[in-house]
Amino acid sequence: MTLTQQNVKTTTDAEAGREGGAWRSWLSRAWPSMAVFAGTFVLWELAVDIFGISSFELAKPSEFLGEMGRSSDLLLEASWVTTQEILYGFLLSLAVGVLIAVLIVRFAWLERALYPLIVLFQVVPKVALAPIFILWFGYGLAPKLLLIVVIAFFPVTLNMIVGLKAVDQDLILLMRSVGSNRNQILARIQIPTSLPYLFAGMRIAITLAVIGAVVAEFAGAENGLGYLIQFASTQLDTPLMFAALTLVSLLGLILYYGLSLIEFALRKWFPHIAA
Repeated sequence: MTLTQQNVKTTTDAEAGREGGAWRSWLSRAWPSMAVFAGTFVLWELAVDIFGISSFELAKPSEFLGEMGRSSDLLLEASWVTTQEILYGFLLSLAVGVLIAVLIVRFAWLERALYPLIVLFQVVPKVALAPIFILWFGYGLAPKLLLIVVIAFFPVTLNMIVGLKAVDQDLILLMRSVGSNRNQILARIQIPTSLPYLFAGMRIAITLAVIGAVVAEFAGAENGLGYLIQFASTQLDTPLMFAALTLVSLLGLILYYGLSLIEFALRKWFPHIAA
């Protein structure tokens, strides 16, 4: 074996070792959560049998998991509709939240003008806004996206503002001393520094986007997991209701951890993301 082949083999073995170590590290972190989920479902199943609770009141995991198999086509279609609403609404809330944060930090007077309005939007009950948006925009996609944006933009804006302001003032003075203007400081220093804060806000926003989509579907929809939960409750179909509710929860988990994976992957190209 030549020296070059030995180096290639050593590099390959090292990469395989790193991948194996990463997998073992992930498994060591994930197994407690998986064990808790499995234990909860087992206790749930046993408790329903022991206390004689009817399926009408509380469906057993075996019942609503079986319902998932029987109604898979219906549930998959509803899941796809809700997923699209969540992703579109989240991206809009991200764009709106970042834009507002940058404008507030760039122009100090905007903070005094807009901040009370931003807080007002956050404290208004979103369930009360849903029928108003439907009255204005009908039963299509627009009112759902608007409700998601109203719910989800606040953590993005707040965290981005904190990140943009969390810059070492000595670094800003140094940039000014070499002739950088405010826009250059914002683009080269403040925005890269704010990325960890932004991703923290995005992780909160994606969970709120799930809630916003379901609330909007409760208020008025023809498809989606929220609509299916409400429909099943009116039909007293508890297994179907729990099946849809389980899919909403799984969807939220997938989106949350998917966003965390994106953040982890981007650290290779944007070191500022690493907290």
